[in-house]
Amino acid sequence: FVRYPRGEAIGTPIKEMPKALEIGKAERLQEQGEIEIWAIGSMIADAEQLAQQLHANGIQAGVVNARFVKPLDTKLLLSSAQGSQLIVTMEDNVISGGFGSAIMEALQDGQCLCPVERIGWPDVFVEHGNSVTALRKRVGIDPESILQKVLKRYRALSD
Repeated sequence: FVRYPRGEAIGTPIKEMPKALEIGKAERLQEQGEIEIWAIGSMIADAEQLAQQLHANGIQAGVVNARFVKPLDTKLLLSSAQGSQLIVTMEDNVISGGFGSAIMEALQDGQCLCPVERIGWPDVFVEHGNSVTALRKRVGIDPESILQKVLKRYRALSD
């Protein structure tokens, strides 16, 4: 079945001159950094917010709108991983077997050892909540929890 969110949906601004969308091509939204954030769907806005928060902590973060889980833009992924210390994936799905897993498989196939921090829903039954915001906070994928998780992983890599 199809679920529709309550309230407004997060969208992409309409471009003055639309171009044909090339299948399998990701879109770089912010220049490459020490941390590369690969996001898909509704998590794009969260990824851009995370990049701003990381910048406020003195860490440069690039943002990529993956656009497609399959086919994945492995060319951009591998080049972005080679120039960074950590890849963060963000998806509004269960992380087990999801977008982040596809990123890790592509990195492995490309013999790239860049570590990956996956952000998404846990593979458990999530009880009903008053709002998506409350549910995300409960499972640790609200903006503050995401920031703390990424900072912890990044700092552990630096030690």
